[in-house]
Amino acid sequence: MNTTQFSLAELAKEVDGEITGNAELAIHAFSPLETAKDGDISFLVKAKDVGMLDSFTGSAVIVPMAIETASIPLIRVDNPYLASAKIHTLLLQKPFVAKGVHDQVCIGKDSDVPQQISIAPFVSIGNRVQLGERVSIESGVVLGDDVQIGDDCILKNNVSIADGCIIGNRVIIHPGAVIGSDGYGYATDKRGFHTKRPQVGSVHIGNDVEIGANACVDRATYGVTRILSGSKIDNLVQIAHNVVIGENNLIVSQVGIAGSVTLGRNVVLGGQAGVKDHITIGDGVMAAAQSGIHNNQKAGEIIGGSPAIPMKHFARAAIQFAKLPEMARNIRQLKREIAALQVLVTETNEDNGDKK
Repeated sequence: MNTTQFSLAELAKEVDGEITGNAELAIHAFSPLETAKDGDISFLVKAKDVGMLDSFTGSAVIVPMAIETASIPLIRVDNPYLASAKIHTLLLQKPFVAKGVHDQVCIGKDSDVPQQISIAPFVSIGNRVQLGERVSIESGVVLGDDVQIGDDCILKNNVSIADGCIIGNRVIIHPGAVIGSDGYGYATDKRGFHTKRPQVGSVHIGNDVEIGANACVDRATYGVTRILSGSKIDNLVQIAHNVVIGENNLIVSQVGIAGSVTLGRNVVLGGQAGVKDHITIGDGVMAAAQSGIHNNQKAGEIIGGSPAIPMKHFARAAIQFAKLPEMARNIRQLKREIAALQVLVTETNEDNGDKK
């Protein structure tokens, strides 16, 4: 059980919030509104839902600034969703415990393993590997030769990091992720046989990056595949060779990014979006789920569809798409009516001809 405890004032300071009520109130856990108990803090996103606080049984609530008072202590903030994430993280925070290196760990020659480390059994570490302070490595992890891992990183079960890859500080990599696998590159002859192009580059990952389970980041053909600081990669994402992911990107599950793509800062790619090779996506671009991005995108664009087009156009097209069966029926009916009119016109013309 987590025994960390903070006063309401300490939590409010963490999120630049304003307190109403007892600032010295002790908080030791974060819970949903519906299940909160004494000592728990929760959050309310929308001011219109203020009535939900009447049945609240916890100790305090994080609320929007629009809620000025209540019968319970509050922390008033501009963004309750963000503030709740920060406070929840703080309440769950535990000091690093250095468990050392388990007896069933294989470590190669000339590797640098500090004392403040926790390495579980069945980990394989190559030659000349450099591990930072307070790194936690779970069972089944494989680190190739010349890998560098920064401080305060967490490598979950069965992560593989291939030769020469560099990982920054405070990086979290979830189970089964593969960093530095060969990029997908082949040259084809006249007979249709494929010759593999050597993949001799590496992968560099910045600070505060999180990579989801079973995601794959390919090494560069030459040079470096880069994921810059603050980016968050979901499960089952494929990032190809020589891609550059800018700072603070959000890449949602099952996205596929082809080779030599460059993404700017704060790009958001929805689930199952696909990105064509050798294009540039500008800062702040947002792509809806299942977008097929086939050309360069200017900063700030909001796009959707396949091929991706501006979202306002895609939304109108999607509405019309839903009406296609009805439109097809109307067209068939109109064709029948036109055919009947053509018959009537022909018969009328023939009758008029006979009268003459």
